[in-house]
Amino acid sequence: MAEFAPGIDEPEFAWKIMHGVVLHIKDIDNIIVKAAPEWPLDKIAVIDRNILRIGLYELLYADPEEVPPKVAINEAIELAKNYGGPNSARFTNGVLGTIYRELGDRGEKKEEPEKKAAAEVKPKNKSKEK
Repeated sequence: MAEFAPGIDEPEFAWKIMHGVVLHIKDIDNIIVKAAPEWPLDKIAVIDRNILRIGLYELLYADPEEVPPKVAINEAIELAKNYGGPNSARFTNGVLGTIYRELGDRGEKKEEPEKKAAAEVKPKNKSKEK
């Protein structure tokens, strides 16, 4: 880490992401293949593939309080802009955006179960009970 990221202020965070990507790489790669069917995984540039893996790890497995989904996507796009090719940012945005829409906003505050259950209870129609 010292060689590639001198002065990094949170090395534990970087190790956590790297370890998480390695641990879940098969699932992450399967999701990439489904989200970008016209791009075989081995045809995606190595840097783009790894940026997608990091972004997907953060979307799927990271604590949304620590890394909100939209932040994970924006960070991946910035990595693609800085280190990828001319179309990398657009490609990264497209793939991660598609997956995000399918997942829904995990960072969104969910309604409390009691309130949700109360809202779903419908009063019985007494005219049909006779």
